[in-house]
Amino acid sequence: MTQNRTRPFSLYPAIDLKDGKCVRLLQGRMEDSTVYNDDPAAQSIMFQNAGFSWVHIVDLDGAFAGATRNTGAVNAILSKLAVKAQLGGGVRDMVAVERWLEAGMTRVILGTAAVHDPDFVKAAAARYPGRIVLGVDARDGRVKTDGWDGDTDADPVELVKSFESQAIAAVVYTDISRDGALKGVNVDATATLAAATSIPVIASGGVASADDIRALKAAHPNIEGVIIGRALYDGRITPADALAAAA
Repeated sequence: MTQNRTRPFSLYPAIDLKDGKCVRLLQGRMEDSTVYNDDPAAQSIMFQNAGFSWVHIVDLDGAFAGATRNTGAVNAILSKLAVKAQLGGGVRDMVAVERWLEAGMTRVILGTAAVHDPDFVKAAAARYPGRIVLGVDARDGRVKTDGWDGDTDADPVELVKSFESQAIAAVVYTDISRDGALKGVNVDATATLAAATSIPVIASGGVASADDIRALKAAHPNIEGVIIGRALYDGRITPADALAAAA
């Protein structure tokens, strides 16, 4: 219940980068993208000025390529941003982790590596405690990798539990089927994961209104926050309403 919550409920407005531009995909399909801003740095400042304390950045090209592809856009964001930022997409080795943390990124998200190279993720968490986020993207109850293009048999809950003893800052749990679809968040699956781990869980995928934020906040005290994308860009939810629902 919300009265047992020991940490603030945070909002993470999303900046998804494709070809240096701020876009939103539908259910992770690169061919089904909508450009919302040609200047991602300007978009990040808009979020900052609206009152958000975090920005969630994803290098979509990097997620598919397995290495950073939007370095210029990310650096431009970091050069202007005063609030905290976390980055995912194509970060697959310690060199990349070090580079982004030293560049000013608050946290780095490791997703595909959690399945293919868990020892690296554990080493990164040990080296940078509280600054590594586990990215868990799932469709139909199974984890997907490589920009949501790779199939696995991994169960999201079991995957997260395998990192339980590590100094992981949070888990970003994405229901791919709802991402960018404005269908509402998968509250039940997110709450199930949150109940199974002591690692804070950040929900992602499907936010359509302030009601989704309130539902997540009430569902389980270990749900630490939610990523918001298309609903903000389309004006279905205003920054003020989102922040009020989270407060």
